[in-house]
This record gives sequence, structure tokens and C-alpha cells, in this order.
Amino acid sequence: MAEIWEEEQLIADGFERVYAELEWYDGLRAGLADIDGKPHYFQNDDYVNVGQADEYRVWPASEAAVELEREQWAIFARWNDRREAGEVGPESHPDGGGVDVRYDELQLLLAPHRLVPEDAPRRLVAELRFVAGARYRADGLGYRLRWTRSR
Repeated sequence: MAEIWEEEQLIADGFERVYAELEWYDGLRAGLADIDGKPHYFQNDDYVNVGQADEYRVWPASEAAVELEREQWAIFARWNDRREAGEVGPESHPDGGGVDVRYDELQLLLAPHRLVPEDAPRRLVAELRFVAGARYRADGLGYRLRWTRSR
């Protein structure tokens, strides 16, 4: 079980909000989070060096993209609540396509925003800390990230 931290202390220590988790594979791979108080996409494609410092390519997210991401994340979080309650199975996951019309529309609208821009050389290292409560919440994630410059 991951260690749980006090959210107020994490905020005081510079850990920031995570809006959406776009990929988790042996750790956080991609998502949308605040960096220096402003929403940014982040992506890590290193599936070989799992367990080492997690370095991410980061780029700013527009206000419009953030609103769409938050809407899509809320759809997923509500589905996850129903799945954990035993009301639905994995076959009803909204990312499966054809399950939730609005989720599918959002996938198409968000696809260009999620592409790493070629001119996005900024790389940062993320440190992740969990807070009490559900991991997946309609208003974001049950963890925070602190960002530092890559070495």
C-alpha cells in the first residue's frame, strides 16, 4: 500500500493538483496537472527504466483543453465509482468506444492537444504523493505531483 500524506502539507511543500491521468503503466505515464500553478500536459515514454526518476516532457494546456479534459475525466471517475460498487463491469469502460457518446466526442476533440509538440523540449521530473480518499475523483486525482528540473 502506498504511503498516504496530508494534503495540506503536500500543498505547502509544493505538490500540485493533477486533473487527469491519461496513462498509467507501471507508474504514471501521461496526464494533465498544474506545473507552477498552470495546467500542463505531461508524458513519459520510458517503459524500460521503471523505478528510476520519472522524467516527463511537458507543454502548456489551453483553458479550453483543460475544461474538456476535466469533463472527460469526470465521466471516467463516475464510471469507476459504479465499477467499484459492482454495478458495471469492465466491458462498460467509456474508453472502449461506443459506450458513452460524449466521452467519444471528447476523445476526438482532445486528441490534438495530447500530442507532444515538437517544440516542447521542456523536461521535468515528477514526484508523486498519495492523499487520503479515493484515487479517482470526479474533480481530479487522489495524489499530487511536485515538479523539479531534469538533470
